[in-house]
This record gives sequence, C-alpha cells and structure tokens, in this order.
Amino acid sequence: MIWNGRNDGADILAQRIFQKVSLESNYHAISPKDFVLHGFAVDEGVRRNNGRVGAKDAPDVIRKNMSNFPVTNPEFVLKDFGNVYCEDGDLEKSQNELAEKVGEVLAQNAKSIVLGGGHEVTFAHYSGIRKAFQDKKIGIINIDAHFDNREPENGLGSSGTGFWQIAQEREIHSLHIGIQRNSNTLKLFDTAHQFGMKYILADGLFFERLPYVYEQIDLLSEKVDVLYVTICMDVFNAAISPGVSALAYNGIFADSTFMHFYKHILKSQKLVAMDVAEVNPTFDIQERTARLAASLVNEWFNN
Repeated sequence: MIWNGRNDGADILAQRIFQKVSLESNYHAISPKDFVLHGFAVDEGVRRNNGRVGAKDAPDVIRKNMSNFPVTNPEFVLKDFGNVYCEDGDLEKSQNELAEKVGEVLAQNAKSIVLGGGHEVTFAHYSGIRKAFQDKKIGIINIDAHFDNREPENGLGSSGTGFWQIAQEREIHSLHIGIQRNSNTLKLFDTAHQFGMKYILADGLFFERLPYVYEQIDLLSEKVDVLYVTICMDVFNAAISPGVSALAYNGIFADSTFMHFYKHILKSQKLVAMDVAEVNPTFDIQERTARLAASLVNEWFNN
C-alpha cells in the first residue's frame, strides 16, 4: 500500500508514478533502460559513526512521497525490488547483498536507484557498479557536506568511510559538491587531496559561479566511462532538510543555482546509478526531507 496516489483515470497523459511501478523479485524481468529501485533500510553505519539513527526507516517514506508525481515520459518504467535490511549489526553483509543486486541490474543495462538508509550505501552501491563494469572507470559525484573519507575504526566501515574504502581498491574519480569547512577536519581535507578527490565548497555554489561548476562536472564526466551520483541529504539547509542524521544549519538550498547544475548532471548519458541517503524520518518535519529526496529522484525520471 506504499505506492498510492491520486488516480485521474486511464488516460496515459494523466498517469502518476504509482501507476507505473511494478513490484518485482525476478531480476530476469528487467529490461534495458528500466529504472530499478532498491531500498537500503540500514543505518548501522550511522550508529558506528555516532550519528542520529533512524535512517533505516526512510526508504518506504521516500517511496510514499514519490508516488504522486506525474509521469512526463510515457515510456517510463519503474521496477521495485524491495528493501535490503540489517537486523544483526552485520553492515558488511547488507552492503554485499545490495552490491550483488545492483550488479544484476546494471548488467542488464537498466538504471539503478537506491533509497537510503545511511550514507554507508555509497560503498555498497559503488561495489555493485564495479561488479557490472569491472574494467571501466567509474566516476562518482557526491553531493554532500562531508567527504566521507575517514579511515575505519577497528577495521569497521561506517557512514563516514565510503570513499576511504573505495580508495583502497582503486583510483578514485570523484567530485564532491557542497563540502562544508565546518564539517570536515583538516585531516579529512588532506586525505581528499591525497586520494585526488576533487571538491567544490558549499560557499562556492552561487549563480555567477555556475560555469565553473559545469566545467568541473564535465571534466569528471569526460574522463570516466560510467557515472554514479550519491546525494547525502545533510548537504541541504536544516530549514528544508531537517530530518537527517547530521544537521547542517548552514547547508545549501535546493534553489535555481542547485537545480541548474543538478539537472546538468542528470543529462549525462553516462549516468547509470543514483542514491539518496541520510533521510531520518524520526527527526523529519512534515516529511520535508523525504519529499525533497523524492523530488531529486523524480528529476532523473523526467530527464
């Protein structure tokens, strides 16, 4: 009953997303160009990173907020394969499970969407992309206040270690947009430089600087074979995104400047995967954060 909305009749021009969703369990039912959805109902990584737990409850709330958006492409198909859970604290098992599923999706030339969950989804989603594109250069655009490049404590990954883990496996090709100086230590900036992680600070995201932002996005896109976008909802100001694991009182707004460069990313023919992370329904107000996350995913459907 999660996928529900206003029914304006059978006219194809009146359809909404909930009318175009099929619940699936058979990965052989996937066709090229399908959008394929998984929920990552996990926040063990947030707990390990001393964040506010609750993001594990977000995938279904985001689904609900996606349901009523109008369909603007008559050929749009969304296949929902349910949620991955972590009931026993074994984050690594959950990450491997998601990676296997994402690998199946991308091997069939479909597009992968994951609804988090904590930002530990990054390493899981990336691992699935790597399974499908083993010999390809994978570019990552991380829209986030944080680098998420901490070294794991006691060998255990968390919501803040994804890019450190990726860097241990192969060279990183990444661009981090919205980074906050007051959310990252000098060591994390130094680690970003050592790993070759490119970034644009949050205070550098204004309209007059859009040509530079476009340039950085294009430079990354040109040197990779496939592109993956991950959005941590704590990049946004607390006024529009209050329900997150780590509040950003001075975060960015989803204004015209943001939408300009965000839609530029979505136009890339190399884009194969997207996720939204760190929506925390426990602290959300009027489901603002979940609604914003749903809107960002919906933009890809309409591109």
